[in-house]
Amino acid sequence: MEAEAAGSGPALGELAREAETSLLECKVCFERFGHRQQRRPRNLPCGHVVCLACVATLAHPRTLALECPFCRRACRGCDTSDCLPVLHLLELLGPALRPPPAAPRAAPCAPGALSCHHAFGGWGTLVNPTGLALCPKTGRIVVVHDGRRRVKIFDSGGECVHQFGEKGEGAQDIRYPLDVTVTNDCHVVVTDAGDRSIKVFDLFGQIKLVIGGQFSLPWGVETTPQNGVVVTDAEAGALHLLEVDFPEGVLQRTERLHAHLCSPRGVAVSWLTGAIAVVESLQAPGTKTCSSRVTVFSASMQLIGQVDTFGLSLFFPSKMTASAVAFDHQGNVVVTDSSSQAVLCLGKPEEFPMLKPMVTEGLSHPVALTYTKENSLLVLDAADHSIKVYKADRG
Repeated sequence: MEAEAAGSGPALGELAREAETSLLECKVCFERFGHRQQRRPRNLPCGHVVCLACVATLAHPRTLALECPFCRRACRGCDTSDCLPVLHLLELLGPALRPPPAAPRAAPCAPGALSCHHAFGGWGTLVNPTGLALCPKTGRIVVVHDGRRRVKIFDSGGECVHQFGEKGEGAQDIRYPLDVTVTNDCHVVVTDAGDRSIKVFDLFGQIKLVIGGQFSLPWGVETTPQNGVVVTDAEAGALHLLEVDFPEGVLQRTERLHAHLCSPRGVAVSWLTGAIAVVESLQAPGTKTCSSRVTVFSASMQLIGQVDTFGLSLFFPSKMTASAVAFDHQGNVVVTDSSSQAVLCLGKPEEFPMLKPMVTEGLSHPVALTYTKENSLLVLDAADHSIKVYKADRG
């Protein structure tokens, strides 16, 4: 009996190694299955099993359609389900399995966790804020909100130094601001859903230009490195580039960059590569279920990356709804998630998705974000009516 018991150890180890190779390894990426999101084993309708990360890679970003890599049976990514026998086998053989190898896509370039160093604004100072921007020359922070003076300008310490843009019905008044950007020569550009126009002010609040009659619903706005302005039109599904002589207040040229987006809202431009990221709002026909999609184009408007709510949910434990987008100084795409009240790094567009949580607590309803020259992250929290300043944890 003792000899039999002594021999059971090597036999169990051999069985575990055989199970690990034959049953507990995804045959697409050859990574071991696990309980964490990216490596969870998923049943395809045909019976074959692959990991969640491979489901996300194989599924079409828009239709979620995919083919089983083994039998070519067609299905959709949302038709997959957890493979419970494999999960149970992982628990049973866990102590006998070799330690898993390091994840090959650890996103070394993605920023780490951030902590909130201070916040400013608050109810009374800001009322239902919707847009956030940074002046590239002065470093001052510009916010649009629902107060009597629609545009507020703060210094880096959070003190309000100026406000302008009257609430009203006049041609130069701001009725319902959605977003704001500040150009390289310190002009403030606001999208106004109230009269479906774009309004340009200098930093002192003097109106320079009103661009109306060209947009169905202008929403997101951002400055390009060449001092142009990109604008999303949520109702027309379009993305526009505006070239403006800001000191003279003259619109020089308008170009439609894309005309087939789905309710585009937030927009960001990478100063490193010129890439343009757009947050699209998706809604299933006949339902109230909303989701989102982040689409990234190169500077020449070639599609280089795209991921939607389903694709992101494969890498994050809860449903995600991107509400705003920005690029960090390394060219990574960073989004605010209004569903889980978080800020997430998606990695570089050509590597989508390489998700890494950055802020997972302390936010209520993030609606906008931007980076300072010092690499601090500013997040506009509409529920708290405040701007929160995040910095990398040291050590």
